[in-house]
Amino acid sequence: MDNSRKRLNEILHQLAEIDYVHPADIPNIDLYMDQVLTFLDQELGTVREVNEDKAMTKTMINNYTKNQLMPPPEKKKYSREHMLNLIFIYYFKNFLGLKDIKSILDPINDKYYGDSDGLSFFDIYCDMVGYERKVAKEVTKDIIKKYNMSREAFADQDEESKDVLQDFTFICLLSFDVFVKKMMIEQYISNRRKDEEKADNSSKEKPKEK
Repeated sequence: MDNSRKRLNEILHQLAEIDYVHPADIPNIDLYMDQVLTFLDQELGTVREVNEDKAMTKTMINNYTKNQLMPPPEKKKYSREHMLNLIFIYYFKNFLGLKDIKSILDPINDKYYGDSDGLSFFDIYCDMVGYERKVAKEVTKDIIKKYNMSREAFADQDEESKDVLQDFTFICLLSFDVFVKKMMIEQYISNRRKDEEKADNSSKEKPKEK
C-alpha cells in the first residue's frame, strides 16, 4: 500500500470514529461551569482538533454569553438548552464568525429555548443528530471520490513528483469544497438577515390605525 493510500485510510478510520453527542447523554439538570467544561471535554473528545487541549474554556463560554449567542446562566447554572447551544457553537465556530453563529441560533433560542409547548430545542437537536448520521456516510463517499480523482492527476510525472502533486490536488479538492460550502452558508445567512431587516423596516413604516 502506498503512503498516500495509507494516509487516506487513517483519515477515514478517524472519520468513522467521530461520534456526535448522544441526546441521552446530555444532562437534564442544571450544571455549574466546571461541570459544563468537564462534560464538553468528555463528549467532544472524538471531534476535537489534534492541538486542542480543551473543547472550551470558561473565558470562551463567558464570551459567548457576553456576545448574546445564548442566554446567560441562571444563578451561575447552565441548563440543558445551554448545553445544546454550546454543542452547536463548538461545531460552527470552526468555520463561522460569532455574528453569523448568533444569526443561526437566535431564531432557535427565541422560539424553542426553555419551556415551550410542542417542539423543543432538545427535539431539534435529536433530529439534527439523525441527519448527521446520514450525511456522514455521504461525506465518506465524497472524500474517496475526491481522492480517486486526485490519483488521476499528473500521471505523466515521475513517481516522486507525482506523489507530491497528487497530494496537493487532493488537498485542493477538499479545500475548495470547504470554501464553497462556507461561502454558501455565509451568503445564506446574509440574505436571510437582509430579508429580516426589510420585513422589520416594512412593519415600522406601516401607518398606525386611528
